[in-house]
Amino acid sequence: MVSKADFEPWPEPPAPAGPQASPGSTGPQASPGSTGKYVAQSVTGAAKILIVGPLGVGKTTLIGTVSEIKPLFTEAVMTQAGARVDAPAHGTKDTTTVALDFGRITVAGDLVLYLFGTPGQHRFLPAWRDLAKGALGALALIDPRDVAASFDVLGHLEDLGLPFAVAVNVFPDSPQHHDAELRKALDLLPDTPLVLCDARDQTSSIQALIALVRHLILAATETP
Repeated sequence: MVSKADFEPWPEPPAPAGPQASPGSTGPQASPGSTGKYVAQSVTGAAKILIVGPLGVGKTTLIGTVSEIKPLFTEAVMTQAGARVDAPAHGTKDTTTVALDFGRITVAGDLVLYLFGTPGQHRFLPAWRDLAKGALGALALIDPRDVAASFDVLGHLEDLGLPFAVAVNVFPDSPQHHDAELRKALDLLPDTPLVLCDARDQTSSIQALIALVRHLILAATETP
């Protein structure tokens, strides 16, 4: 259960050591309110968020799309043996996450989200328990071409007691599903956010994360 106390104030970052960038120079691209490498002084809170979903759903892509710092990816080339076991239901995949993906984004100028992408293979589900420690919530990516592939993912989030929002990652050949159909198929609670996104598009991916944050804040304010 998320409570108000979970959104702890974030300490002011130390001044960067070493030479400073000269006026007019350009550095890593970052979201408004962030300096790119260092957490902005306007930040007053931070939250750990999991990005979860089945293999090939777009977790690594989403983190790379929104991260204001150079993301950390633990991608490894899939072997022939692994490809037979881990092949996604749609398309092809030459690499796969073997540990975690990591990125950071500042939203609303004062809240930093640390994004941890989980491996999509079913055999890595037990490792989620460690990754979930300290997390306030999760964004679950769904492939509308294979909704059933997400059943175990959502079930594991429920077992962990981790609040989540669902983002339907739209692919070019995705079928259209009505909101009510998806909610019924995924057995979602009425207050669970369900949004559309394109993991390659920064705006829609950020909006999906904001939907999760709003859900967490609402739950925190309703907690006695």
